Amino acid sequence: MEPNDIVIVAAKRTPMGNMLGSLSALSAPELGAVAHQAVIEQAGISPADIDEVITGCVLQAGIGQAPGRQAAIKAGIPNSAGATTINKMCGSGMKAVMLAHDLLKVGSANIVLASGMESMSNAPYLLSKARAGYRLGHGELKDHMFLDGLEDAYERGQLMGCFAEATASHFQFTRQQQDDYAIRSLNRALQAQQNNSFAEEIAPVTIAGRKGDAVVSMDEGPDTSKLAKIPQLRPAFKSDGTVTAANSSSISDGAASLILMTAANAKKRGLTPLARVIAHATHAQAPQWFTTAPVDAIRKVLNRAGWHQSDVDLLRLMKPLL
Repeated sequence: MEPNDIVIVAAKRTPMGNMLGSLSALSAPELGAVAHQAVIEQAGISPADIDEVITGCVLQAGIGQAPGRQAAIKAGIPNSAGATTINKMCGSGMKAVMLAHDLLKVGSANIVLASGMESMSNAPYLLSKARAGYRLGHGELKDHMFLDGLEDAYERGQLMGCFAEATASHFQFTRQQQDDYAIRSLNRALQAQQNNSFAEEIAPVTIAGRKGDAVVSMDEGPDTSKLAKIPQLRPAFKSDGTVTAANSSSISDGAASLILMTAANAKKRGLTPLARVIAHATHAQAPQWFTTAPVDAIRKVLNRAGWHQSDVDLLRLMKPLL
């Protein structure tokens, strides 16, 4: 490892909460602050050591200006640290890590906290014409989650899940294949929870209530899912479609944070890197084909790293509304 290599020295996340579930009482900045505090403690650094906080957050309506700054302040990070909030849809947290890498690489920062946070449960409804007045007839409420998160910006009313349906049809992915994948993934998550495989990475969240505090320390989704019902669910986006609420991505609340620095800085501080960032790449194409954008992104990043696909033991793909 070279001294100027960029490394991740700490990684923490909150549990993932269901829609209107265990974490819905907290805003995105409040969830982000929990992850920030935990990752700073894990790294063994002071909040004052952080030069920059970069935070991905998509559903920002109603949570106040500069949500990334809010989370940083709530976590005890000094006001002197830079704080930037970015919106790149589901790639926001990943982009935060990429930007953190680049800041460190050019020497613009010594330690960067990169994160992502979201409270989909608290996405408000919008009255877009209220400022000018609803003068006659029925008004319309718009769902911030749909309008700014789950709906195509170029064809209003078209949910991004419809493009997933188009992808499944184009590549001939059957309902059975998708359900089998979802069931296998859920079983793995349940097994991991039983083995406490996620315990080290999860920062428990304390929720204040009238009857005392409640501590959430496990992902909510796996335990509330019903495996037997997955094959019975109706299609979510098309009457004869294959994509359902179970075999597609869930609506969740949560946050995650990383601490990045150079390998030389980590060595100086006596920190053992968890991972090294070797390369990153971005690929974009027509929005309706966001589902296959990772294919060329993988090709680009392998080329930049000087790797072949056979060199990779695990490919981790996220839901990319890019």
